[in-house]
Amino acid sequence: MSRFFINRPNFALVIALFMSIIGLIAITQLPVGQYPNVAPPTVMVYVNMDGGSTDVMQKSVASIIEKEVNGVEGMTYMKSNIGNDGSYSLEVSFEIGIDADRAVTLVQNRVNKSLSRLPEGARR
Repeated sequence: MSRFFINRPNFALVIALFMSIIGLIAITQLPVGQYPNVAPPTVMVYVNMDGGSTDVMQKSVASIIEKEVNGVEGMTYMKSNIGNDGSYSLEVSFEIGIDADRAVTLVQNRVNKSLSRLPEGARR
C-alpha cells in the first residue's frame, strides 16, 4: 500500500489536502459552547507593603482581609501567600457556574470594608 503512494505523490498530496479541508470544516462545527466550565472562577487580591515582614503582614494585613472575605457568597475556599518582601496575595475560589464579574464585585466590596483597618503602607 505504501508503494502506491510513493509512486504517485500527486495523488497522496491531493488526499492530504482533502483531509485537511475536511478537518477545518469539522472543527468549526464542534459544539464547544455545550461543554461545561471546568475551572472554577477565582479572584486574586494583592497587597504590597514596603518593609513589611512576614509577621507584620500576617498580623496587620492578612488576618484582617481574610476575616472580612471569609464567607462571601458562593466561595468554596481561599488560599493566601505571604512573602518576605512585604507582599501578600489571596486567591478566592468560587463554585462553578457563578458569574465571574459578580464574584469580583463581592470580593471587592469585602476588601473595601477592611481598608480602614489596614496600615497606611498597605492601603496605598
